[in-house]
Order: sequence, then C-alpha cells, then structure tokens
Amino acid sequence: MNLIFHGHSCIQISDGEHSIVIDPFLTGNPVAKSKAEDIKVQYILLTHGHTDHTADAEAIARANDATIIATFELATYYSWKGLKTIGMNIGGTVDLGFAKAKLVHAFHSSSIIFYDSQSIVYAGMPGGFVLDWNGVTLYHARDTSLFGDMKMIGELHDIDYAVLPIGDFYTMGPKDALLAAKWLQAKNVIPVHHSTFPGIAQDTVAFTAQLKEQGIEGFALQPGEQLTLVK
Repeated sequence: MNLIFHGHSCIQISDGEHSIVIDPFLTGNPVAKSKAEDIKVQYILLTHGHTDHTADAEAIARANDATIIATFELATYYSWKGLKTIGMNIGGTVDLGFAKAKLVHAFHSSSIIFYDSQSIVYAGMPGGFVLDWNGVTLYHARDTSLFGDMKMIGELHDIDYAVLPIGDFYTMGPKDALLAAKWLQAKNVIPVHHSTFPGIAQDTVAFTAQLKEQGIEGFALQPGEQLTLVK
C-alpha cells in the first residue's frame, strides 16, 4: 500500500484500484503540492467539519462520484448537496470491501462556519479513524488533544502506523504526541497538522529523533512525499 501526505492533515492511501483520502484540504493550503482535481479516490473520510479538513471534499466527491464517510450530522450536510454519503458515529465500523474503517473519538470541536452570515452549524462530534487494510492497521488520530483512552485504542488495535497531530495550539504538541505514541503502542508515527501556518510550525526531524529514542520509527514526510505501508 502507498500513502501520500498532501500537507496539513490530508493523507491519501492507495492499493492498486482502491484509494481513499482523509480530510482533503488542498485549495487554500499554502504547502500543498497537489490540487483537488489530481485526487482520484472511491471514498473520502472526514474527521470533523472544520474547513482545513473538508475544503475539497465536495469537489473531489463530485469529480470521482466518491462516497463521503463522516459522522451522521456531517454526512447529512453533504447528502443535502446531492452527494453520496455514509453517516456513522463514534465506535462504529464501516466495511468498504477492501478495508474497514472504525470511527473513534477525538477531543476537539467540529462545526461548519459560514462567515458571510456569521453563523455556525454543529457538525457532530470530532473523531479519528482506525483503518484495517491488507493486514496493516493505521490510526489517524486527527485533530485532538492527548487523552487517556489512547491507551485503550492501543490495547484494542495492533497499530502499525499512527498519524498524529503535533502542531500545538489547536491540537496536542510534540511532547503530548510523543506520549500518545507510547500509549498507542504504535510501531511507526507520521506527524501531521503542523507547519501549514506560522502558528503551528514544528521541527518534525527533532520529533522523529525523540520517537527513535523510544524505539518508535518516525516519518517526517513533506507535502507530496510518499511512504510504502508494510506490516
């Protein structure tokens, strides 16, 4: 399997004919190397409603006739736009045929903000996804603080790759993410949600060096870089 980091929190995972993208934010993303029209997928997984995670969801869904998978509220919002959706909730698992995606909790907020009308719409609880695909388990924690139930997630799932935010300010920073990696018992970690904007700039090389001291492999991917996922 192949993983592409598109910048911020957006990753795409592919295996031959099957491909999914999580939290597509390419338009307006100053570090992204790809454009929305470059993304070819069957499924779009959304962890919460904030624009820096959903900006290109509608465009990619329409261009690919792809299905959006999200919490019930957020999926309903996109279904009203005439898009194919699967609305689920925390703790549930959806079978994609080639992979299974379990929605787990995260500690953050989730809304759709309409700046013109100065209104905010609730978009359901934020979450993360645990993907089981070809024997590889990947946990995309998404925007979250450190929380104790990461220990439980690590106990329930044999996590090969943990995709963890390290930007601080809006999410946990490197220090908490290092502890999260240990609690999750993750074999490998990919840091995300950093360095897109000045307020969340982080040194990923230093972070991966700290991971290595704990016996965990870290991958400081730059936008556009790829990684082969192996068990």
